[in-house]
Amino acid sequence: MLATLTQSASSFDLNTIKASHILVILPKLERLPKKYIIPGFDTLKKLLDRRQIKLSKISQTPVSANLENGALCSWVMIDTGKTVFEQQTVVRKALQLLLKENPEELHLAIYGNSNQKFYFSEIAVYTAWVNGAALPVRKQKPERTSLTHIYLHGCKDTGNFTLQRALAEGNLLARGLTVLPPNELTPQTYCEQIKKLAENEGWTYEAYHLSKLKKMGAGAFSAVAQGSDTEDAAIVHLHFSGNNQDNRKHIALVGKGICYDTGGHNLKSSRHMLGMHEDMNGSAVALGILLAATRAKMPFDIDCWLAIAQNHISPRAYKQNDVITALNGLTIEIIHTDAEGRMVLADTLSLAEKQKPDIIIDFATLTGSMHTALGSRISGIFCNQENLTQKALLAGKKSGERVCTFPMEDDYDAELESDIADVKQCALGGEYDHILAARFLSRFVNDTPWIHMDLSASSHKDGLGAVGSEVTGFGVNWAVELFKQL
Repeated sequence: MLATLTQSASSFDLNTIKASHILVILPKLERLPKKYIIPGFDTLKKLLDRRQIKLSKISQTPVSANLENGALCSWVMIDTGKTVFEQQTVVRKALQLLLKENPEELHLAIYGNSNQKFYFSEIAVYTAWVNGAALPVRKQKPERTSLTHIYLHGCKDTGNFTLQRALAEGNLLARGLTVLPPNELTPQTYCEQIKKLAENEGWTYEAYHLSKLKKMGAGAFSAVAQGSDTEDAAIVHLHFSGNNQDNRKHIALVGKGICYDTGGHNLKSSRHMLGMHEDMNGSAVALGILLAATRAKMPFDIDCWLAIAQNHISPRAYKQNDVITALNGLTIEIIHTDAEGRMVLADTLSLAEKQKPDIIIDFATLTGSMHTALGSRISGIFCNQENLTQKALLAGKKSGERVCTFPMEDDYDAELESDIADVKQCALGGEYDHILAARFLSRFVNDTPWIHMDLSASSHKDGLGAVGSEVTGFGVNWAVELFKQL
C-alpha cells in the first residue's frame, strides 16, 4: 500500500506546518537566492561550516540534522547535468537519512523554477513511494514500517503523479513477490496470487498446467517441471487491453518464474543455492510492468506469459544427454540441468510468438556469466533489431535503470551444434553463457522484434538508483519508458 499524497503549490513554512521529517530538494547552486526560505537554513549553514563543506557538495552527498523544534531535516541538491540514475541515487540517499527513523509522515519541500520544481517533484514522489513502503518480512517485530502520508510542498500536479504512482506500484509488486520465502511462494500459490491480481485488475487469466503442456508438446518446459514432487507448474497467460484506440501496439512480456532452483542433478553448492527463491524475479518484473501499464492506462494490448515452475532433483528430473522436443518442434540435447531458465523460456516464447505481437520482451535472472560481465549495477540486453536496441538504451538512460547491449552474432551457434539433436541447450564452459543463452532463445521468436533482458541488476546490496532495498525490481521503470517510445 502506497502512502497517501497531499500536494500544495505553496512553499513549506516551518512556522505554520508541524512536521517531524522533512526532505528539502534544491537545484544545484553555489549559494541560495534570498527568495529561498528553506527549512533549517541556519542549521544547514552551521553544519556545512563545521564540516568545511561547500553548499553545492550536497548535490553529491546529502546531509541531515535535527532542527531546533526537534524535526529531522535532510537537504539535497539535484544536479540536472548528471544522469537520471545519479539524480535518483542522491535523492534516495537523502531520503534514507529520514526513513531510518521509521516516520509515519514525510514532508517534501521542493525549490527551483517552475520546470525544476515539477521535475524534482516527479523524482522525489516516486522515490518516496518506492522506498516508503516496507517489503514483507516474517519477523515478530519488523524493523521497518511503511509511510502512511507524504506531503508535497512547492508543486502541484493536476494528474496526481499518476505515472509515478503506477511505476512505484509495479516496482513494489515485483520486489514484494521476489522476497517471499520459497515455502510460501510455490508454483501453486504463485498462480493463485496471480489469479487474484488478474481479477482485481480486469486482466484475462489462463493457466497452461503441466498435463496440458505435455499434451501440447511443450517438452522444454515439461523437462524442467517434471522433477518437482507436485505437478503444479504452469505457463500463465494474462491479457490487458489498454483502450479502444485503433492500431494500438501489441506487446508480449515473458518472464522466467523458477520459484526455487536447486540446479537439478547438476546440484548447486550451498553458497550458490542460497537465494535461489529469487530466480522467479523475471516473472515478477513482467507482472510489475503489466500492473504499471494498467494503472497508468497505457494504450497497448499486452500479453504477459509467465513460466512458473521449480528446478528440483528427483528420479523424474531431467538429466544430461537427454534429448527433448520443444513446442516448436526443435530437438534439444541437455548439457547442464542448471540451465533450466532457457528451457522454460523456450516454450513460453513459442506461445508468445504464435500470437504475432509487435514486440516480445523477456526478463530472466538467467546466467551467472552476465553477472560476471557487468556486476549488479547494470542489466544486459540482447536484441534482434538495431533500431529497437537504440530505443532500449535510451529507455535505460531516461528511466535510471541502465542497460548494456551484447553481441548476438550467428557464428556463436557453432558452440551449440549437437551430433544427436537440432541444438545443444548450452555449452559446459560458462565464460560467455549469456551470449549462448540469447542465441538459443532466438530460435523460439523467429523474426518477431525481440529484446531479451538478463537481470544481473535484480539484486544489489546497497540499493540501486531510486530503490534502496537489495532486491531492486529492476526492469519495471525501464520497460514503461520503452513503451512510451513505442
